[in-house]
Amino acid sequence: RQPMADLAVLIVSHNTKHELEICLRSLRDHPPSTSHEIVVIDNASKDGSADAVRSQWPEVRLIALNANVGFASANNEGIRQTTSELILLLNSDTVVPAGAIDRLVRALRELPGASIAGPRLVDGHGNPELSFGRMIGPLRELRQKTIVRFGSRRLIAAMTSRPRQVDWVSGACLLVRRRDAEAAGLLDERYFMYGEDVDFCAAVRARGGRVHFTPAAEVIHLRGRSRTVDPVAAGEAYRRSQLAFYRKHHPAWEPILRLYLGLRGKLPGESADKRGVR
Repeated sequence: RQPMADLAVLIVSHNTKHELEICLRSLRDHPPSTSHEIVVIDNASKDGSADAVRSQWPEVRLIALNANVGFASANNEGIRQTTSELILLLNSDTVVPAGAIDRLVRALRELPGASIAGPRLVDGHGNPELSFGRMIGPLRELRQKTIVRFGSRRLIAAMTSRPRQVDWVSGACLLVRRRDAEAAGLLDERYFMYGEDVDFCAAVRARGGRVHFTPAAEVIHLRGRSRTVDPVAAGEAYRRSQLAFYRKHHPAWEPILRLYLGLRGKLPGESADKRGVR
Protein backbone atom coordinates (compact mmCIF):
# COMPACT_ATOMS: atom_id res chain seq x y z
CA ARG A 1 0.00 0.00 0.00
CA GLN A 2 1.25 3.46 -0.97
CA PRO A 3 -0.41 6.13 1.17
CA MET A 4 0.74 8.92 -1.17
CA ALA A 5 -0.39 7.15 -4.33
CA ASP A 6 -1.58 9.25 -7.29
CA LEU A 7 -4.35 6.78 -8.05
CA ALA A 8 -6.81 4.75 -5.99
CA VAL A 9 -8.36 1.78 -7.81
CA LEU A 10 -11.69 1.09 -6.10
CA ILE A 11 -13.34 -2.29 -6.68
CA VAL A 12 -16.77 -2.93 -5.16
CA SER A 13 -17.57 -6.61 -4.79
CA HIS A 14 -20.62 -8.54 -3.69
CA ASN A 15 -20.51 -12.34 -3.95
CA THR A 16 -18.28 -12.27 -7.06
CA LYS A 17 -15.19 -13.96 -5.61
CA HIS A 18 -14.21 -15.73 -8.84
CA GLU A 19 -14.48 -12.61 -11.00
CA LEU A 20 -12.82 -10.46 -8.32
CA GLU A 21 -9.78 -12.73 -8.24
CA ILE A 22 -9.48 -12.61 -12.03
CA CYS A 23 -9.64 -8.80 -11.87
CA LEU A 24 -7.04 -8.60 -9.09
CA ARG A 25 -4.78 -11.03 -10.93
CA SER A 26 -4.90 -8.84 -14.04
CA LEU A 27 -3.90 -5.81 -11.95
CA ARG A 28 -1.09 -7.79 -10.32
CA ASP A 29 0.16 -9.05 -13.69
CA HIS A 30 -0.17 -5.65 -15.38
CA PRO A 31 0.22 -2.98 -12.69
CA PRO A 32 -0.04 0.61 -13.90
CA SER A 33 3.16 2.64 -13.75
CA THR A 34 1.14 5.42 -12.11
CA SER A 35 1.68 5.16 -8.36
CA HIS A 36 -1.43 3.50 -7.04
CA GLU A 37 -3.21 1.55 -4.36
CA ILE A 38 -5.91 -1.05 -4.93
CA VAL A 39 -8.88 -1.01 -2.57
CA VAL A 40 -11.58 -3.68 -2.48
CA ILE A 41 -14.82 -2.61 -0.83
CA ASP A 42 -16.68 -5.80 -0.01
CA ASN A 43 -20.44 -5.45 0.31
CA ALA A 44 -20.95 -8.14 2.96
CA SER A 45 -20.24 -11.03 0.56
CA LYS A 46 -21.10 -14.53 1.75
CA ASP A 47 -18.85 -16.36 -0.72
CA GLY A 48 -15.53 -15.84 1.06
CA SER A 49 -14.48 -12.84 -1.03
CA ALA A 50 -13.16 -10.84 1.91
CA ASP A 51 -11.19 -13.78 3.34
CA ALA A 52 -9.70 -14.46 -0.09
CA VAL A 53 -8.48 -10.87 -0.37
CA ARG A 54 -6.98 -10.99 3.13
CA SER A 55 -5.14 -14.25 2.54
CA GLN A 56 -4.15 -14.10 -1.12
CA TRP A 57 -3.82 -10.42 -1.90
CA PRO A 58 -1.89 -8.81 0.97
CA GLU A 59 -0.98 -5.82 -1.20
CA VAL A 60 -4.67 -4.98 -1.61
CA ARG A 61 -6.44 -2.85 0.97
CA LEU A 62 -9.75 -4.35 2.10
CA ILE A 63 -12.73 -2.41 3.40
CA ALA A 64 -15.17 -5.08 4.60
CA LEU A 65 -18.65 -3.66 5.12
CA ASN A 66 -21.11 -5.44 7.40
CA ALA A 67 -24.07 -4.90 5.06
CA ASN A 68 -24.68 -4.68 1.32
CA VAL A 69 -25.02 -0.92 1.00
CA GLY A 70 -25.05 -0.84 -2.81
CA PHE A 71 -22.60 0.28 -5.48
CA ALA A 72 -22.74 4.04 -4.96
CA SER A 73 -22.47 3.98 -1.19
CA ALA A 74 -19.64 1.43 -1.22
CA ASN A 75 -17.65 3.46 -3.73
CA ASN A 76 -18.17 6.57 -1.63
CA GLU A 77 -16.74 4.73 1.36
CA GLY A 78 -13.66 3.90 -0.70
CA ILE A 79 -13.32 7.50 -1.86
CA ARG A 80 -13.57 8.81 1.69
CA GLN A 81 -10.92 6.39 2.94
CA THR A 82 -8.36 7.30 0.26
CA THR A 83 -6.47 10.50 -0.55
CA SER A 84 -5.23 10.07 -4.12
CA GLU A 85 -5.49 12.76 -6.80
CA LEU A 86 -7.24 10.31 -9.14
CA ILE A 87 -9.92 7.69 -8.47
CA LEU A 88 -10.71 4.73 -10.70
CA LEU A 89 -14.07 3.02 -10.21
CA LEU A 90 -13.57 -0.52 -11.50
CA ASN A 91 -16.09 -3.36 -11.61
CA SER A 92 -15.09 -6.68 -10.12
CA ASP A 93 -16.03 -8.36 -13.41
CA THR A 94 -13.36 -6.57 -15.44
CA VAL A 95 -9.95 -7.66 -16.70
CA VAL A 96 -7.33 -4.95 -17.13
CA PRO A 97 -4.79 -5.47 -19.94
CA ALA A 98 -1.24 -4.11 -19.80
CA GLY A 99 -1.06 -0.33 -20.18
CA ALA A 100 -4.80 0.30 -20.13
CA ILE A 101 -4.93 2.27 -16.89
CA ASP A 102 -1.84 4.32 -17.78
CA ARG A 103 -3.40 5.29 -21.12
CA LEU A 104 -6.60 6.29 -19.34
CA VAL A 105 -4.67 8.38 -16.82
CA ARG A 106 -2.70 10.03 -19.63
CA ALA A 107 -5.89 10.92 -21.46
CA LEU A 108 -7.48 12.46 -18.38
CA ARG A 109 -4.40 14.56 -17.68
CA GLU A 110 -3.91 15.70 -21.28
CA LEU A 111 -7.47 16.41 -22.44
CA PRO A 112 -8.42 20.07 -21.79
CA GLY A 113 -10.82 20.44 -18.89
CA ALA A 114 -11.28 16.69 -18.48
CA SER A 115 -12.80 15.60 -15.18
CA ILE A 116 -13.80 12.04 -16.10
CA ALA A 117 -12.47 9.55 -18.64
CA GLY A 118 -13.78 6.12 -19.58
CA PRO A 119 -12.11 3.48 -21.75
CA ARG A 120 -13.42 1.31 -24.56
CA LEU A 121 -15.06 -1.70 -22.93
CA VAL A 122 -15.06 -5.03 -24.75
CA ASP A 123 -16.48 -8.41 -23.85
CA GLY A 124 -14.50 -11.62 -23.46
CA HIS A 125 -14.52 -12.08 -27.24
CA GLY A 126 -13.26 -8.58 -28.00
CA ASN A 127 -16.64 -7.20 -29.07
CA PRO A 128 -17.08 -3.57 -27.95
CA GLU A 129 -19.99 -2.45 -25.82
CA LEU A 130 -21.65 0.94 -26.01
CA SER A 131 -20.36 2.28 -22.72
CA PHE A 132 -21.08 6.00 -23.13
CA GLY A 133 -23.85 8.25 -24.37
CA ARG A 134 -25.92 11.38 -24.15
CA MET A 135 -27.76 12.30 -20.96
CA ILE A 136 -30.45 9.70 -20.38
CA GLY A 137 -34.04 10.67 -21.09
CA PRO A 138 -37.03 8.70 -22.38
CA LEU A 139 -36.15 8.88 -26.09
CA ARG A 140 -32.38 8.66 -25.61
CA GLU A 141 -32.72 5.68 -23.29
CA LEU A 142 -34.87 3.93 -25.91
CA ARG A 143 -32.31 4.74 -28.62
CA GLN A 144 -29.42 3.50 -26.46
CA LYS A 145 -31.18 0.23 -25.66
CA THR A 146 -32.16 -0.26 -29.30
CA ILE A 147 -28.56 0.13 -30.47
CA VAL A 148 -27.29 -2.19 -27.74
CA ARG A 149 -29.91 -4.84 -28.50
CA PHE A 150 -30.24 -4.64 -32.26
CA GLY A 151 -27.23 -2.68 -33.51
CA SER A 152 -24.68 -4.58 -35.55
CA ARG A 153 -21.21 -5.23 -34.23
CA ARG A 154 -19.92 -3.09 -37.08
CA LEU A 155 -22.09 -0.14 -35.99
CA ILE A 156 -21.03 -0.37 -32.34
CA ALA A 157 -17.38 -0.86 -33.36
CA ALA A 158 -17.58 2.32 -35.46
CA MET A 159 -19.24 4.28 -32.65
CA THR A 160 -16.52 3.22 -30.20
CA SER A 161 -13.56 3.74 -32.51
CA ARG A 162 -12.83 7.41 -31.89
CA PRO A 163 -12.36 9.59 -28.83
CA ARG A 164 -15.17 11.98 -28.05
CA GLN A 165 -16.61 14.22 -25.39
CA VAL A 166 -19.77 12.62 -24.02
CA ASP A 167 -22.35 13.13 -21.31
CA TRP A 168 -21.52 9.93 -19.42
CA VAL A 169 -19.29 6.88 -19.39
CA SER A 170 -19.92 3.53 -17.74
CA GLY A 171 -19.15 3.12 -14.05
CA ALA A 172 -17.67 -0.29 -14.88
CA CYS A 173 -14.42 1.61 -15.45
CA LEU A 174 -14.53 5.33 -14.72
CA LEU A 175 -11.56 7.53 -13.91
CA VAL A 176 -12.27 10.81 -12.13
CA ARG A 177 -10.26 13.58 -10.51
CA ARG A 178 -10.85 13.60 -6.76
CA ARG A 179 -11.48 17.32 -6.66
CA ASP A 180 -14.28 16.96 -9.20
CA ALA A 181 -15.79 13.94 -7.45
CA GLU A 182 -15.85 15.79 -4.14
CA ALA A 183 -17.23 18.98 -5.70
CA ALA A 184 -20.08 16.90 -7.14
CA GLY A 185 -20.84 15.45 -3.70
CA LEU A 186 -19.60 11.96 -4.65
CA LEU A 187 -22.06 9.38 -5.97
CA ASP A 188 -25.73 9.77 -5.13
CA GLU A 189 -26.45 7.04 -2.58
CA ARG A 190 -30.14 6.94 -3.47
CA TYR A 191 -29.08 4.62 -6.26
CA PHE A 192 -28.48 1.12 -4.95
CA MET A 193 -27.28 -0.25 -8.27
CA TYR A 194 -27.50 1.11 -11.86
CA GLY A 195 -27.89 4.72 -12.99
CA GLU A 196 -25.42 6.15 -10.51
CA ASP A 197 -22.72 6.56 -13.19
CA VAL A 198 -24.94 8.65 -15.50
CA ASP A 199 -26.12 10.72 -12.54
CA PHE A 200 -22.55 11.20 -11.26
CA CYS A 201 -21.31 12.35 -14.66
CA ALA A 202 -24.23 14.79 -14.85
CA ALA A 203 -23.31 16.23 -11.45
CA VAL A 204 -19.68 16.69 -12.55
CA ARG A 205 -20.74 18.31 -15.84
CA ALA A 206 -23.10 20.65 -13.98
CA ARG A 207 -19.99 22.12 -12.35
CA GLY A 208 -18.17 22.65 -15.64
CA GLY A 209 -16.35 19.32 -15.82
CA ARG A 210 -15.94 17.43 -19.08
CA VAL A 211 -16.47 13.70 -19.63
CA HIS A 212 -14.42 11.91 -22.28
CA PHE A 213 -14.59 8.51 -23.92
CA THR A 214 -11.06 7.26 -24.66
CA PRO A 215 -10.75 4.20 -26.94
CA ALA A 216 -6.95 4.30 -26.69
CA ALA A 217 -7.51 2.53 -23.35
CA GLU A 218 -9.35 -0.77 -23.56
CA VAL A 219 -10.65 -2.88 -20.67
CA ILE A 220 -12.37 -6.26 -20.80
CA HIS A 221 -15.79 -6.29 -19.17
CA LEU A 222 -17.24 -9.73 -18.51
CA ARG A 223 -20.62 -8.09 -18.51
CA GLY A 224 -23.43 -9.77 -16.64
CA ARG A 225 -21.33 -11.97 -14.36
CA SER A 226 -22.19 -9.92 -11.28
CA ARG A 227 -25.88 -9.97 -12.22
CA THR A 228 -26.05 -13.76 -12.41
CA VAL A 229 -25.56 -14.05 -8.64
CA ASP A 230 -29.19 -12.99 -8.09
CA PRO A 231 -30.85 -11.91 -11.36
CA VAL A 232 -34.25 -11.27 -9.72
CA ALA A 233 -32.75 -8.91 -7.14
CA ALA A 234 -30.64 -7.27 -9.87
CA GLY A 235 -33.76 -6.62 -11.96
CA GLU A 236 -35.54 -5.10 -8.98
CA ALA A 237 -32.53 -2.92 -8.20
CA TYR A 238 -32.37 -1.73 -11.81
CA ARG A 239 -36.03 -0.71 -11.87
CA ARG A 240 -35.83 1.06 -8.50
CA SER A 241 -32.80 3.01 -9.69
CA GLN A 242 -34.51 3.79 -12.99
CA LEU A 243 -37.48 5.26 -11.12
CA ALA A 244 -35.15 7.24 -8.87
CA PHE A 245 -33.28 8.60 -11.90
CA TYR A 246 -36.46 9.80 -13.60
CA ARG A 247 -37.81 11.19 -10.33
CA LYS A 248 -34.64 13.30 -10.03
CA HIS A 249 -33.93 14.28 -13.63
CA HIS A 250 -37.26 13.96 -15.47
CA PRO A 251 -39.98 14.20 -12.79
CA ALA A 252 -42.79 14.64 -15.32
CA TRP A 253 -41.95 11.26 -16.82
CA GLU A 254 -41.66 9.32 -13.57
CA PRO A 255 -45.43 8.61 -13.21
CA ILE A 256 -45.50 7.43 -16.84
CA LEU A 257 -42.58 5.10 -16.22
CA ARG A 258 -44.26 3.84 -13.05
CA LEU A 259 -47.47 3.14 -15.00
CA TYR A 260 -45.52 1.37 -17.75
CA LEU A 261 -43.70 -0.85 -15.26
CA GLY A 262 -46.97 -1.58 -13.49
CA LEU A 263 -48.65 -2.67 -16.73
CA ARG A 264 -45.75 -5.02 -17.39
CA GLY A 265 -45.91 -6.40 -13.85
CA LYS A 266 -42.43 -5.07 -13.09
CA LEU A 267 -43.16 -2.23 -10.69
CA PRO A 268 -41.05 -2.69 -7.54
CA GLY A 269 -43.04 -3.06 -4.34
CA GLU A 270 -43.38 0.00 -2.16
CA SER A 271 -41.20 -1.37 0.63
CA ALA A 272 -38.54 -2.35 -1.90
CA ASP A 273 -38.89 0.98 -3.64
CA LYS A 274 -38.16 2.89 -0.44
CA ARG A 275 -35.23 0.66 0.37
CA GLY A 276 -33.93 0.30 -3.16
CA VAL A 277 -32.56 3.78 -3.59
CA ARG A 278 -31.48 3.69 -0.01
